[in-house]
Amino acid sequence: LFSVERYAGVIEAFLSGMERRLERGLPLEAVSSVASFFVSRVDGKVDALLDRAGANDPSPLRGQIAIANAAAAYRLFEWSLGTPRWDRLAKAGARPQRPLWASTSTKDPRYPDTYYVEALVAPRTVNTLPPETFTAYRDHGRPAVRIRDGIAKAPAQMKALATAGIDLAAITRELEDDGVAKFAASYRSLLSGIEAKAGELVGR
Repeated sequence: LFSVERYAGVIEAFLSGMERRLERGLPLEAVSSVASFFVSRVDGKVDALLDRAGANDPSPLRGQIAIANAAAAYRLFEWSLGTPRWDRLAKAGARPQRPLWASTSTKDPRYPDTYYVEALVAPRTVNTLPPETFTAYRDHGRPAVRIRDGIAKAPAQMKALATAGIDLAAITRELEDDGVAKFAASYRSLLSGIEAKAGELVGR
């Protein structure tokens, strides 16, 4: 996931699926899932456009949009937990589908190595950290819930980005298309490897 709009669809799919289970008398408490929301790749695209537009005058939006985008998604997650639909499911034993922050290592050396990790600490979330980011956070991370700051700033930052002529929706669509293609290629490669290994074993 790269966009808040797509995440809204994921929330709807999760709630609808859990409601179907409830209607069929199936248990809800055993269902555990996450919605993976990618972070730093958004800044990779947006920052490049900001740099091109600003030349030698760095934009104050640089390094801010990925966090704003994720914070807006988290705000939607919290909103969904306050709906009557979720209340009914929770009373039946359902557990929330937690946001999972992916791609939280910093690709730009100008940002601290724990930049995205610290900004997105939030209740009921998961963060997948590459080993070097995990080691950095253990060494000098400062645990604290900071996502409220991101939520508060996000609307103004998104408005400023649009004013700068940058289409975040187009960027996230491009990232999603590219991500799906890469995951599909990886999956096909995995299947090919399994088939090749199975063929070797059968031939023995």
